[in-house]
Amino acid sequence: MRYLEDLVVGEMASFGAHRVTREEVLEFASRYDPQPFHLSDEAAAETQFGRLAASGWHTAAMTMAMLVAHWQAHPQAGLGSPGLDELRWLRPVYPGDTLRCETELLAKRASATRPELGITKARTTVFNQNGEPVMTFVANGLIRARTGGELA
Repeated sequence: MRYLEDLVVGEMASFGAHRVTREEVLEFASRYDPQPFHLSDEAAAETQFGRLAASGWHTAAMTMAMLVAHWQAHPQAGLGSPGLDELRWLRPVYPGDTLRCETELLAKRASATRPELGITKARTTVFNQNGEPVMTFVANGLIRARTGGELA
């Protein structure tokens, strides 16, 4: 288990391999983002996408699944996140793409008011199979501090 004190600013990790299927693109879009270019080849052909494209929110959800799998393989004392900064969808994600992630720890600090907590800032970049970035964001995280005492 890794705690705040174990994290090293500048540390990077590369992980994940999620193959995007047409079925999951259609299922996600029909439930959560039913815009025509996420649901129809014909509608998508008339847009800048040129063909059926995954919702950006679907890309974020697939990324979350890869992040959680990474954390399960490399446990941290994470306590959730108060939010994201700088979310950008850079390129469309298409059925048949394979996504992977890279993270970099940008900053860490102890909480000024809760000594049992640390606060982190990490950049995640999601790449397709061609090594092209398709999405980036900066995540703010909460993590237990080993030396800070008990959680209330």
